[in-house]
Amino acid sequence: MTKGDKNLFIASFILGLGLLGAIDGIVFHQLLQWHHMVLSPNIRLEIITDGLFTAAFSALLIWGGIKIFQDARDDELGYSWRLFFSGMFIGGGVFNLVEGIIDHHILQVHRVRPTAENPLLYDLTFLASGVLLVVIGLLIKRKYKSV
Repeated sequence: MTKGDKNLFIASFILGLGLLGAIDGIVFHQLLQWHHMVLSPNIRLEIITDGLFTAAFSALLIWGGIKIFQDARDDELGYSWRLFFSGMFIGGGVFNLVEGIIDHHILQVHRVRPTAENPLLYDLTFLASGVLLVVIGLLIKRKYKSV
């Protein structure tokens, strides 16, 4: 893999992390209102932690965009759409896996849908979606290598 291709993959991986963070925040926190970053009887704490979460994934999106700009300016950015999308899928899947394992299972600060009859089913589905995204990304990346 050339340096430009590696830079493209890293930038798209960062963007994938931020994009799935945005989807999680928009869909689960705001639209469905299934949970907040920290489940608490203190709504102020819930809103503040959601704001910190929004700031974190926004920073990832900005960082990925700046990395692409800097690498392109230095003429060290690959141009493969396959590599770009593989990084996005893998980054998004890693976000789901890390967020799911750490927040849902280790720290237990929230569940995907804590009021469901079987909240563990939602948590495991969230993790499975992360695995699926990583597998899709790896398959796309594998096809890139054979080109």
